[in-house]
Amino acid sequence: MSLLPQETLSELSERAQTCTACALSQTRTKVVFGSGSPTASLVVLGEGPGAKEDEQGLPFIGRSGNLLQELLLEELGLARDEIYITNMVKCRPPENRNPAPEELDACRPFLLGQLKALNPVVIVTLGNFATKTMLDTKHGITTLRGKTYPSTLCDAPVVPTFHPAAALRGGRDKIVAMREDLFLVKGLLEKAGR
Repeated sequence: MSLLPQETLSELSERAQTCTACALSQTRTKVVFGSGSPTASLVVLGEGPGAKEDEQGLPFIGRSGNLLQELLLEELGLARDEIYITNMVKCRPPENRNPAPEELDACRPFLLGQLKALNPVVIVTLGNFATKTMLDTKHGITTLRGKTYPSTLCDAPVVPTFHPAAALRGGRDKIVAMREDLFLVKGLLEKAGR
């Protein structure tokens, strides 16, 4: 699949709804393309939709999404509709497994299109998988978080942090670490005048 020169988020989303480029299209309930502001300075990137997201067609809903929204509002003063949230793959991998290489390859043009249309100031990757994939590294989130990195896909820097689901399981320390990471994001946004 190739990108058209000036595709908007709406056009990309429309094409994603009928995508059959990988086997995930056979098991999905809904495509979970992304949600938020088409002029967002901040993109939040996870690995793939879960069961609730697959049912409703929206990324990061439920307990993890609630924690993410709470932290973004408290640390950055940004509501969910002021940022853009998406995943590496747009359809749920069965049993919430990590996306396979061919699934990532199939969705890559959609992610690249989203980043091109949004032209974000900063990208926050949530958890090991999205971070390792976005930074093309084998290092884990515990090692990578707390710093900024150049993106392999666009000009925006990447700030890795824990996945909110891991923070819910891991307790206060991981939530404190997420707050610290969002403080880095705040500095990048302020530096860019956003």
